[in-house]
Amino acid sequence: MNTAHINTDNFNSECFCISLDDQALARSMAEGLGNPALLDLVRDRLPSMFSARPVVLAPSQIQRMARLITALESVVALPAYREEVLSRSDPIARHPTRAQSVFMGYDFHVHAGHQDPGGFGLIEVNTNAGGALLNAMLARAQRACCPEIENWVPTAAQADALEASFVAMFRNEWRLCQASRPLQTVAIVDTLPAQQYLYPEFLLFQNLFQRHGIKAFIADPSQLVWRDQRLWCDGVAIDLVYNRLTDFALTEPAHAHVREAYLQDAVVLTPHPQAHALLADKRNLALLCHAPTLQAMGVPADTQAVLLEGIPQTEVVTPDNAERFWAQRKGYFFKPFAGYGGKAAYRGDKLTHRVWDEIKAGGYIAQAWVAPGERTISAGESGQVLKFDVRNYVYGGHVQSLAARLYQGQTTNFRTPGGGFAPVYVGGEGFLSPAI
Repeated sequence: MNTAHINTDNFNSECFCISLDDQALARSMAEGLGNPALLDLVRDRLPSMFSARPVVLAPSQIQRMARLITALESVVALPAYREEVLSRSDPIARHPTRAQSVFMGYDFHVHAGHQDPGGFGLIEVNTNAGGALLNAMLARAQRACCPEIENWVPTAAQADALEASFVAMFRNEWRLCQASRPLQTVAIVDTLPAQQYLYPEFLLFQNLFQRHGIKAFIADPSQLVWRDQRLWCDGVAIDLVYNRLTDFALTEPAHAHVREAYLQDAVVLTPHPQAHALLADKRNLALLCHAPTLQAMGVPADTQAVLLEGIPQTEVVTPDNAERFWAQRKGYFFKPFAGYGGKAAYRGDKLTHRVWDEIKAGGYIAQAWVAPGERTISAGESGQVLKFDVRNYVYGGHVQSLAARLYQGQTTNFRTPGGGFAPVYVGGEGFLSPAI
């Protein structure tokens, strides 16, 4: 393939020159897990986690996503925006913290080429976005079938740099809040972690932390104890909690010890409730794409333009507009305010009357439908075509790395044969450097 004249549309529909090297992935995962015996767990748990085919985007599309992220975070920093959002959030979101929150996920629908200039939209923002370290493993396992493509494949040094940037990010979270001594202990916390789909990633993080001299635990909240003004796990005082819980405001009784440690500033919690309230609550998208609101908040005109062009029309569903949205439902996607992972999210043309009754009762946004990109993953007349979205992993307003997620159905599901996480490459410019 002549990469000097590559067309991203053609690549995503016709090129199969780069694929996943299963043996290299196995070696990478075994090394990352620190225990080759755990590789069977990964294979059983994640059969559709990694796609064999990468996605290629144009440099202009990468830049457009980055501009929108910068514009959005500049609005989030405004006092008027923060007051508007925090006034309707759980009180814990007002607790001050210097932590910036690790692994913010900005998810986009991006058509792979320029044939549909309208095919672009920020679909949602997530705290504790999973998969970043899994994608670092994936970067080590790409295989090219011809010399022309070889320089697109990420090097081991680039993968090493990405992993090192993740450790530096956690250390920076600690330094921002507790600069008096180095970070010593981390707890990776989720409900029944061994039963979580992404449990193998928890194991990878545990090993990564320990290789960098940080003692790491994987813990259910029940294993954490608030005592003597410290949070403890198995008799060890915890400095930082890598929060993978989906109880974003820590309101459940099982999370009381984590909540108290956070409110007493006895532990650095990342991601934290304020980040979720300011960035990931789906209602925020309705503010960020509403021109009168942006103008009233004092958002500069050029920033407004970036947001209005890149965020699909979004509104909160209310009794006053429910009839209109039902009539126009085929053009919308409906999501719960605090939704994650595609749970309880519905494409309008698939709605039943029963589900619509739940939506119009409250707690949902309606977002104008933006079609996802498409990637053909197999050759021939019957070649399989999957949808994809693009996730930007962001820390402190800067994009650390990108990954595509290939799938069938209404939302990403990691259940589609041939689907899963896929690397993102920049057409004609080689591999997208994973580290800043």
